[in-house]
Amino acid sequence: MTQNKIQLMSLSTALLLVAGCTPSADISASTNLTDYTGTGSITQGLAKTIESNLFECKNGRSRVASIGEITDSEGKVWTVPATNHFMTAPKAVDLYEECANITPQSLADVDQASVPVAVIDADGEEITGYIFADNYFELYINGTLVAVDTVPFTPFNSSIVKFKVNKPYTIAVKVIDWEENLGLGTEDNRGKAYHPGDGGFIASFSDGTVTGPDWQAQTFYTAPIYDLSCLSEENGKRLSTTCSTDGTDSGENAYAAHWEVPSHWMKQEFDSTSWPQASSYSEDDIGVNNKKSYMNFIDKFSGAGASFIWSTNVVLDNEVLLRYEVK
Repeated sequence: MTQNKIQLMSLSTALLLVAGCTPSADISASTNLTDYTGTGSITQGLAKTIESNLFECKNGRSRVASIGEITDSEGKVWTVPATNHFMTAPKAVDLYEECANITPQSLADVDQASVPVAVIDADGEEITGYIFADNYFELYINGTLVAVDTVPFTPFNSSIVKFKVNKPYTIAVKVIDWEENLGLGTEDNRGKAYHPGDGGFIASFSDGTVTGPDWQAQTFYTAPIYDLSCLSEENGKRLSTTCSTDGTDSGENAYAAHWEVPSHWMKQEFDSTSWPQASSYSEDDIGVNNKKSYMNFIDKFSGAGASFIWSTNVVLDNEVLLRYEVK
């Protein structure tokens, strides 16, 4: 730990106390960076908003999907909740999306023939994918960005994609659990101003590929953290299993942990052998039993044998990269 880091934290803590920004009585925040011994970079407090809202709901309400930047003690700038291609990449076709007034009761009401096909290999097999993400996904096949989610935050939607590819091929997905309080991993929810949300990703493909614990999942942004000593690393896993997931009304001084995303993480040749296996979650864990965007097409999700997956912490890990090789 450098002297500069310790001095910066002392100054930061003093300023927070002067401003009255103390942790809530039920959540105790550590006040020294030396409590953290992992490989990530630590930031504290609210990020600066650089994009006020990526998405406007034309038919109902949606949470504000902002983008922010925050600087760590060594001067590195981190984008939160994550860098993404929402504004520039091709969008997936909606199975169900309330803001666009796309609300079919079942797959029988969806015009699947009109879904465009992304061509990876001209002589490849045409594959259809059915995707539900909490909140946002970007899908790569052999390093090619095939489609991104049409809704970055809420309301919850589901998607359909098509692509042509030869086996073996690699699926790589960036998933983001969006946040209202940028840099803090929280939103106004359940009666608390700073409540961590949860993630979740499930997909099935027409060639029989489904999400499950045989996929890989690595964490790149974890927040909120109120006690840095709760973070640990083991066998490639970036763990926060003992960290608090409680909401609070005084979470503005929370910490966050960030890891650099490899530039070629989505490529077929990328070596992900050090990444941990994905963790599986139930439909009850993710809370989809009241979401029509999922339940109306459940036959293509859990009904097809797919499981919800994420990293080891579906609540605190906000940017996760997934990989799977289809043989």
